[in-house]
Amino acid sequence: MTADTTRLDLRTRVDADEVFARGQALREMVPASAHDHDPAAADRPAVLDFVAASNRGRLDHLVPLRIGRMVESPFAFFRGAAGLMAADLAATPVTGIAAQLCGDAHAANFGLYGTPDGEIVMDVNDFDETVPGPWEWDLKRLAASLVLAGREGGVAERACVEAAEDAVRSYRRTIRDLAEMPFLTSWNALPDKAAITRAKADELLDDFEKAARKAKRNTSAKVAERWTEHLDDHVTGVRQRRFVENPPILTRVDGASCGAVIDGLERYVDTLRESRRTLLGRFSVADVAFRIVGTGSVGLRSYVALLLGNGDEALVLQVKQAQRSALAPHLDTALFPHAAFEHQGERIVHGARLVQAETDILLGWTTIDGQPYIVRQFRNLKGDIDPTALDGNHLDDYGRLAGALLARAHTRSLDPRLLAGYFDGDADLDEAIGRYAVRYADRTEVDHEDLERAVRSGRVAAVSA
Repeated sequence: MTADTTRLDLRTRVDADEVFARGQALREMVPASAHDHDPAAADRPAVLDFVAASNRGRLDHLVPLRIGRMVESPFAFFRGAAGLMAADLAATPVTGIAAQLCGDAHAANFGLYGTPDGEIVMDVNDFDETVPGPWEWDLKRLAASLVLAGREGGVAERACVEAAEDAVRSYRRTIRDLAEMPFLTSWNALPDKAAITRAKADELLDDFEKAARKAKRNTSAKVAERWTEHLDDHVTGVRQRRFVENPPILTRVDGASCGAVIDGLERYVDTLRESRRTLLGRFSVADVAFRIVGTGSVGLRSYVALLLGNGDEALVLQVKQAQRSALAPHLDTALFPHAAFEHQGERIVHGARLVQAETDILLGWTTIDGQPYIVRQFRNLKGDIDPTALDGNHLDDYGRLAGALLARAHTRSLDPRLLAGYFDGDADLDEAIGRYAVRYADRTEVDHEDLERAVRSGRVAAVSA
């Protein structure tokens, strides 16, 4: 990463009213109606060209599996097409207020995970595309995804629109609330179960509790119990433990690949805080396997490493290849300058640490065979609420919760008082982005049909798994 030469000014006090007024002034340049724009850019790439470009650098034999997952539904296509939406948004009006973006803030990228003290929280949980950019991009992606998720789940169209509009409304209200809090209070606000009530999403309480119970069972010990076996080495007499293959999702790697991953993990330790290096140094790697993950990530190199600790203690780490953010080519870097990360894994870790209320204590990055990777605990108290499985009332509440969580995430990098000023007295934004979200969902359905037609005709290979 290049050095950040920006120096903090701790001598000049800026009055809250002044910051708020600057935000209000932005409404003159970018009114709410400006966000009700065309869904697709005139110079957007053709769908098949975009898909082909997004597959570059992936493992060739896994590309048909990625295509197979993207053609499952328009929402699945959307999940694998963050770069296409960025191309569509590149020339649209923005206020110029920068946030550290999730970059892929669709409805399925909000999930449950455990804090270091074991508390279950819900937050943005995917940062492969994170980069500084316009807050509007994340919010519009969330709104469009709610329409697509609702349609996939058979929710009435009006309820899909209400979920999108309520996500925007909740985002605005949360920004306003955080702008009025003491800085330390707003910074340390945890997205725990209480966030559901604050977001007026009480219909989700049962869904959250159910997902939280499941998340608490999602531990390295449980993964090791289900995915590994004990073997007796008859030569050394030592009992060993290794992953059990489950092709094509989980497969063994050769000795050279295993050694390269272990070398990468030894280097990764240097990206952790000192106390955590000491902690990890008490473990040893017992086995490494290749594991296919996600929709957008299919085709990237991804491993799971089994580490053994005290007695029969198991720790499972995910080692996942990192690529350049799909948003980066479409951002105006003059308007949204950002540090030039030479290592894409470091970019992802930097974004996660900046945005999430609590990050994995073992989150870090490394390089393996010249490729950048992130490293994190695998399934560390993780859970989710599937937005495509929610009925209309629950989807609406999910939209409010996700909008509130996105607002909290953004205020870690932007001054909420500035954005609160922009939102002051303006409720038209909800409907404006809601209309855009419907049109973008329609556009995505057309894009999905283009890919599906190419698969049916044999022009593009696809497999399911």
